[in-house]
Amino acid sequence: MLAAGSIALVIFWPGSRGSGIDPDNPAQVALGHRIYEERCATCHGANLEGQPNWQTRKPNGRLPAPPHDASGHTWHHPDQQLIVITRKSLSAVVPGYQSDMPAFEGVLTDEQIVAVLAFIESRWPPEIRSRQRSLTRAAS
Repeated sequence: MLAAGSIALVIFWPGSRGSGIDPDNPAQVALGHRIYEERCATCHGANLEGQPNWQTRKPNGRLPAPPHDASGHTWHHPDQQLIVITRKSLSAVVPGYQSDMPAFEGVLTDEQIVAVLAFIESRWPPEIRSRQRSLTRAAS
């Protein structure tokens, strides 16, 4: 309980520059891996590879689930935005956007969301992690 509260303070404290996501924290990455396997891998792939043809719209006009590995665009977003997208869905960042990804608010705790993102980031090569950290710092 105390750990979850501490993470929430880091994420939401006014003026905070930290997201709480730490891809170098083995415990956080392990928790994120378990949750990713349960909640995310069905669409985004067991190896973060995404769905086939993820850049081509389906008949319903929505895009397939993108990869979360270095070949995708997840790393193009700062941590804070990734947390909001996971918590509230992409329409929270792009109003009116239609996506098959559900909002995980009320399903996953903030600690679990941060852990999943730590797992994803832990799988990126060093140069991609560095570029994404720069984006995160610039957005703070």
